[in-house]
Amino acid sequence: MPEREAFAEPTLAPTFAEAAERWRASRVDVAAATTIQHRTALNRALPYIGAERLDELTSQDVAELIGGLHAAGKSRESIRKTRTAVAMVFDHERITPNPARDASVKLPREEPQEVQPPSAADVEMVYRLIPAKHRLALLWLDWSGARVASIDLTQLGDYDESRRRVRLRAATTKTRRALWVELPPELAEAIEATLPHRRFRDPEARLFADSGADALRTAITKGCKAAGIPLFSPHDLRHRRVSLLHLRGVPWARIGEFVGQRNLAVTANTYSHVLIDEAELDYAGLLV
Repeated sequence: MPEREAFAEPTLAPTFAEAAERWRASRVDVAAATTIQHRTALNRALPYIGAERLDELTSQDVAELIGGLHAAGKSRESIRKTRTAVAMVFDHERITPNPARDASVKLPREEPQEVQPPSAADVEMVYRLIPAKHRLALLWLDWSGARVASIDLTQLGDYDESRRRVRLRAATTKTRRALWVELPPELAEAIEATLPHRRFRDPEARLFADSGADALRTAITKGCKAAGIPLFSPHDLRHRRVSLLHLRGVPWARIGEFVGQRNLAVTANTYSHVLIDEAELDYAGLLV
């Protein structure tokens, strides 16, 4: 008699989406900000290859993924991060050869472009168009110059109500050192209005609980398109803040400390730009 196992259904390889989730869960070695970056990078790939079985994906599929992202207007750097994350998922599942590392998979050519941070008028226009739950998070990023991961990682316990300042956790800064960001009165009052009574506050609850890094990024993109203005990202607000501080004569050492950047040369060369305008947002007017 033949062995019963010979008639057993073959085990199906996981889908890319399943494998991606397993890989993300395995990355207990990375900082919280990197976890968010991995999630964002993979989310760009899932609509293209998420439902495909891992052992059926080829280098051509990865090339078509890159082509699709390029056609959708994604930057070369965003596409590079997605290809890297996809490759690490295949590595984790021990797929050899790795289709995402095949020499035929090329990134799109892209001429270096000068980053143009958004003007105050453009940020204010988007502020009015995005859902209300994202507005405080948008103003926080504009004022602080913080990385977008701070939206997900900043907790109620990080807000110092007596001094009206927010602690940026080490996981959200380039220097891996915590720092304090003093808030303008209008923004501090708006944040305080969202807080529960002190007796009922959970210090580990998220400060911007109704928003999130990915959701805010999507809301800003939709707001820019609705307003008919150049697209900008949450990270462009970091460029805007550094440029404004530089124009106001703040020393680079102080700027580096403010935005949590350890390399002052990178801060100066990467984050300072000629702005369309030099205006701050009208926080008081926006938060009426």
